[in-house]
Amino acid sequence: MVFFFVLSIVCLCLAVFFRRFLAVAIAGLLLFAAAAPALAVEPVKITKDDTALDLTATTEIYHNQGDAFQVSTAAGPDGIRRRIEVRATSKTHEGDWAVFALANVTDEQLERVIVAPHYRLVNSGVFWPDLGSERIVAITPSEGFALDKLPSDDADVFRLTLNPGAVVTFVAELSSPKLPQLYLWEPNAYKDTLNSFTLYHGIVLGISGLLAVFLTILFVVRGTSMLPAAAALAWSVLAFVCVDFGFLGKLITITAMSEQVWRASAEVALASSLVIFLFAYLNLNRWHVHLGYATFAWVVGLVLLFGVAVYEPEIAAGIARISLALTAVAGIALIVYLGINRYDRAILLVPTWTLIVAWVIAGWLTVTGRLSNDIIQPADAGALVLIVLLIGFTVMQHAFSGTGYHQGLFSDLERQSLALTGAGDTVWDWDVARDRVVTIPDISMRLGLSQGALNGAVRNWLPNLHPDDRDRFRTTLDVLLEHKRGRINHEFRLRADDGHFHWLHIRARPVLGANGEIIRCVGTVADVTEQKNTVDRLLLDAINDNLTGLPNREVFLDRLQMLLTLAGGSDTVRPTVMIIDFDRYGEVNDRFGIAAGDNILIALTRRLRRLMKPQDTLARLAGDQFGLILAAERDPARVADFADAISKAIKVPITFANQEINLTASIGLASFVDQQESAASLFADAELAMVRAKRGGGDRVEPFRPAFRGVVLDKLQLETDLQKAIERGELTMAYQPVIGLEAGELAGFEALMRWDHPKRGNVPPSEFIPLAENSDLITPLGMFALERTISDLAEWETLAGKLPIFVSVNLSSAQLLNNGLYNDIRTLLTRMNCDPRRLKLELTETVVVKNPEQARLVLTRLKELGLSLALDDFGSGYSSLTYLTRFPFDTLKLDRSLVTEQSERRDIVLRSVIAMAGEMGMDVVAEGIATDEDAAMLRAMGCRYGQSYLYGAAIGPDAVSRLLKEQTQRARRV
Repeated sequence: MVFFFVLSIVCLCLAVFFRRFLAVAIAGLLLFAAAAPALAVEPVKITKDDTALDLTATTEIYHNQGDAFQVSTAAGPDGIRRRIEVRATSKTHEGDWAVFALANVTDEQLERVIVAPHYRLVNSGVFWPDLGSERIVAITPSEGFALDKLPSDDADVFRLTLNPGAVVTFVAELSSPKLPQLYLWEPNAYKDTLNSFTLYHGIVLGISGLLAVFLTILFVVRGTSMLPAAAALAWSVLAFVCVDFGFLGKLITITAMSEQVWRASAEVALASSLVIFLFAYLNLNRWHVHLGYATFAWVVGLVLLFGVAVYEPEIAAGIARISLALTAVAGIALIVYLGINRYDRAILLVPTWTLIVAWVIAGWLTVTGRLSNDIIQPADAGALVLIVLLIGFTVMQHAFSGTGYHQGLFSDLERQSLALTGAGDTVWDWDVARDRVVTIPDISMRLGLSQGALNGAVRNWLPNLHPDDRDRFRTTLDVLLEHKRGRINHEFRLRADDGHFHWLHIRARPVLGANGEIIRCVGTVADVTEQKNTVDRLLLDAINDNLTGLPNREVFLDRLQMLLTLAGGSDTVRPTVMIIDFDRYGEVNDRFGIAAGDNILIALTRRLRRLMKPQDTLARLAGDQFGLILAAERDPARVADFADAISKAIKVPITFANQEINLTASIGLASFVDQQESAASLFADAELAMVRAKRGGGDRVEPFRPAFRGVVLDKLQLETDLQKAIERGELTMAYQPVIGLEAGELAGFEALMRWDHPKRGNVPPSEFIPLAENSDLITPLGMFALERTISDLAEWETLAGKLPIFVSVNLSSAQLLNNGLYNDIRTLLTRMNCDPRRLKLELTETVVVKNPEQARLVLTRLKELGLSLALDDFGSGYSSLTYLTRFPFDTLKLDRSLVTEQSERRDIVLRSVIAMAGEMGMDVVAEGIATDEDAAMLRAMGCRYGQSYLYGAAIGPDAVSRLLKEQTQRARRV
């Protein structure tokens, strides 16, 4: 053991030294390779039947090629090879590139995704293992635009489209010098593959977590040394599985670099806990004191690796993997030696350690690339959980066995008695000769039956057994009696007095008489109902919603795909998909609480189920969104009637807390019309129809129309273009003059945003501002407007001199609710040396009403900073007067609809509002003044400022500068 520890320390030192040496040598080789020209590649031929292709072997990797990389393309249909140059998009690019080519040999357009996993256990290596990282920054084709990168936590995924007969060469900009695997997937096949592993990952994680908690509880109940060691190993396995399955990234934010640290730390924890468990279980300190010292030194060395993992995770993981192999070998030697000395613990550890050795060998074959299939990595994690399960069973036999273990001093009968006592199970004793079963203590009492009801002949058990288990139970006993050897390891269901079935587990072995016949069968029977229910709940929760009991989204899509498959070969199956989203459900949660909202969902689920037939499927997709597959109706008119019945059923008031709650629903509907249509596409069509119904005001049924797709795609493209426009600085600011009505002179400007799209031309703010508000772009868009306006205002201050010029900027609700708005504005004003009294912030009532208390606090602080505040569009919404008293507004902007309306009552309303604002010390700005007569009337009423196209359209910053120069010169002449 001391030798192993010293070897680990030496490996650590040599690893650091040789890594730096190898880094220099490899760098030299790569520089030499960089001088070689990049050759053309041979294309991989793609057909529509190819769902998954491994492109790793056909991909050429080039290192240290710099930011600009040239390569010859694959020969196109005309046989010509071309030379292309690709430039890096990342500033941290280190000159690593990958090149591959694809050829569409079909006459159809093919949609595919390119997948580069971040981490693969296969061929990751033992020394300096590849612990994963982001692999590809961008992919540039030899024709067309750069590929779109799809969001994914554990792989770099890019979408591509291959035209019929096209031969395209792709150049991938690598973020790491290694590219262990590159796949080409058909999109639906890739999605199905991911979904197929989701259930497995959930079950493995659930069982691993239950084992860790269970062993920890056992440690609390029984404080023997082997239990905390087993619990530590279980928690280490759980940590390893969480990192390997990507579950940890859903709990905390993990970067590409920190993922390597977490993975290395998990492997170090696994190696450390396995050494500790081997020492604690075999109780090595009782055999020789030096074994305790050696193990302590070994564990300390592994604990130090946690610090190494932070700075050099590859070295720490490599030493941890070596430690696992050495632990397996040391365990074999110890088990053989102690087994020869008749030490019971060593003998009982043989099955578990055999599995550990097999796992280590399989792991070595995997990391060295000898096992390379895609299921070996999740199977490796599952085997770890199985090992912990076996360890849990092993340690339980000792945890409750008392203090009577001494090596080689007990007879077999004594050891069996101690094992039964420690396990806490009920003894099951079947006297075969007399056909009499006895359970100690009597299990009948636990099931609520009369005392001794299950004692006597074995046939007394049959009437209480579950009908599905009777034949299997009888057959098991008959086979045992016939072969006169073997064991009983059987689970069955037994009915209790209350009618419920309990799961029982019998483990027994036969006792042979002098004539070779079975005279008794003795073992244990345990009630495993709770464990069975736990596993069933885990499986049920993986496919069903735990609130309503309905199938979840994955099951919904799976059933839909099955129906679509049947529909392709039969005219009698024509399913219709309905997506149901309840209107204003969030208001119910806000008013009555989440518990009330859950009860309402359960009630609505019952209503919808009453309308369905057995062949229909109802599922809860998310929150208050439900999906329904209507398979019982084919006629469009009957489908429409069914959708209308659903809408009416939802509208029926629900009584809760002596109040009636009225709900409506937006329902999207899409029917099967194309044999090539997939479940995902049909589902997406119904979802688009639902969104259309929601945007149309809700409480309606909207059938799908193909035009919906174009609208959504246009908005998505416009959103992408807007994000690029912010990054590239394509947005500009224009300023509309605000005129003082008394003197007719310039008083200020309102800042308006302009977007000159490279392809669409001028995009109006009414189109891209709502788009930004519905995404995450409104905050950077608002900061751009503030920064550009304050910058221009600071420059104009030198031109305007003492002229009372101000500039107003509009604020969105997202900016107002941002806690950093105050600091951002103060920083901008200080940095650009701008007078805050010249800056005015405009807000609408809808912005303030979303969070009045937060808005009041933020506006008060901004007011203290010296800024002016204006309530915009007064007269177009609620026009609540409480906002004028609760918030520190100093300017009221009349909406153009109030100014331009031609009616006798308009003058009365305008006069009242302007007089009220004057009494409150507020300035009034009238928007949309159309004529000089309207301006004169407003001036007579006391309105101070006017803003409209009558006084000029919005102009650029340069035009504002010229206007201010003329205004200043005119003021000096006067």
